[in-house]
Amino acid sequence: MSADPKAPLDVVVIGSGTGGYVAAIRAAQLGLKTAVVERESSLGGTCLNWGCIPTKALLEHAHALKIAQDAAQWGISFGKGDAKPAIDMSVVNARKTKIVTGLTKGVEYLFKKNSIEWVKGTGRIAGKGKVDVTGGDGKRTLTAREIIVATGSAARSVPGIEIDKKHIITSDQAQGLTEIPKSIAIMGSGAVGVEFASIFRRFGSEVTVIELLPRIVPNEDEAVSAELSKAFRKRGITVKTSTKVVSAAVVKNVKGGSVTIEMQDEAGKKESLTIEKLLVATGRGPVTDGLGVVEAGIKLDRGYVLVDNLFRTNVPGISAIGDVITMGDRPHQQLAHLASAEGIVLAERIAGQQVHPINYDHVPGCTYCEPEIGSVGLTEAEAKKRGYDVRIGTFPFGVLGRAKVSGEIEGFVKIVAEKKYDQLLGVHMIGSRATELVAEAAVALRLECTVEELIRTIHAHPTMSEAVGEAAHATHGAAIHI
Repeated sequence: MSADPKAPLDVVVIGSGTGGYVAAIRAAQLGLKTAVVERESSLGGTCLNWGCIPTKALLEHAHALKIAQDAAQWGISFGKGDAKPAIDMSVVNARKTKIVTGLTKGVEYLFKKNSIEWVKGTGRIAGKGKVDVTGGDGKRTLTAREIIVATGSAARSVPGIEIDKKHIITSDQAQGLTEIPKSIAIMGSGAVGVEFASIFRRFGSEVTVIELLPRIVPNEDEAVSAELSKAFRKRGITVKTSTKVVSAAVVKNVKGGSVTIEMQDEAGKKESLTIEKLLVATGRGPVTDGLGVVEAGIKLDRGYVLVDNLFRTNVPGISAIGDVITMGDRPHQQLAHLASAEGIVLAERIAGQQVHPINYDHVPGCTYCEPEIGSVGLTEAEAKKRGYDVRIGTFPFGVLGRAKVSGEIEGFVKIVAEKKYDQLLGVHMIGSRATELVAEAAVALRLECTVEELIRTIHAHPTMSEAVGEAAHATHGAAIHI
């Protein structure tokens, strides 16, 4: 559909990622005339097109390959010769593309269903209530009562490392490789880094993970970091912590090129490594170039749009959500599901509904490496830093019948609580299905559950979720099965 190009709108959203499109849909549901400006050829932003979904598709293929490689222990034979299972990247990429296309087309359908116009082109804030759009559908100026900036983030490098998109790559290129690299080094061990480490190692690459900080997945609880390091080393992934990449150079050879990197640890010891690919996974920066935010008088902090706890900028009528924002001293996670939650709160505020700020301590985090990580709430270290008298309980997945049946015995559930009121402060898990199990913990935190209440919640048997209940028992020193 196409709206009258001269008619004023209630809301214009710049960007159609998981924050932008959800904000638009919720605004439309509440009766607001809404348009979304998107310059890419498909809706959905980074998550649907280059991030969450294609990466998780690769991880599912890696898991399928794992099952095939372990077929003998499951009593499965491939017949004569028992040929070694191999991965076909052309098939992998075709299936991944089919999944992504289905989801982005689904967003298009939702736009039509909710009478949201997709204005194709690049948006630029042009003054109070105005957005200039160029390219795509041609030049056009949209006018609206409210403007929402939801332009997201983009992969970024570090000084001295030049991304050539062939040998030195970001996650954008990594998820579209047509051949499996024989060797790859990964700078950074956040979610992106460890997920691709899992993918490429399972596909057969020699993998080295390089982390500047003393431990991998540094935002997770320390026990989770230690468990993932152990699991990675067991899989043959080399892990180098407290190490920085000083330089990287592409070396041309008969095979088309390789990359030599120079590393230095905290003691000053230097080391070089030559690999086929270098994946830079050191974080993502805000997308604000060409958006007109400075000219509009919008305050920035380190390039991010500064907002209050209801996503208002300092300029009336302009709000922002998702990866592009900062709240100053308060940490803001770059997560698709958080952007969506922010989009809903913002749309409801604009529509005049009563809303409440998001509790950022209750935002779940999921990392789809092997083994998976799920976490919500305070880590043990953060809880102590905030002055809580902490007690913890841990229960290993490997004790469970379901874990033994599925052959997924790595990892544990760890509960962080405080002693006086038995308050649940955080739940951290690493192991099979951790990204699904964390939902129970998120509900428990939201409802201000005590550990005692979690103990009295009956967990079905045999399930992986029993580990959550058992960890609660362990917090009170009363675990049944250990």
